[in-house]
Amino acid sequence: MSKNTEDSRAEGINFEAAMAELEKLVAQMEEGDLTLDNSLKAFERGVMLTRQCQQALSQAELRVQKLTDANTLEDLTQEDS
Repeated sequence: MSKNTEDSRAEGINFEAAMAELEKLVAQMEEGDLTLDNSLKAFERGVMLTRQCQQALSQAELRVQKLTDANTLEDLTQEDS
């Protein structure tokens, strides 16, 4: 599979699916039954998935900052009282 195909496949899954795949890859690598070539492929896939997860977390953090910077959460809490 080409690198571009793997990149696009990684981008097409959500955060939870990426984390689940990462956990599976780590478990496979920890078992020690993979060949060197398969270990390298698993590592490369893991790096791509990790980057995707980091990007998703960064975007979520920015959204939360936008809400809290506008005092939206405080205003909602005061209105509910």
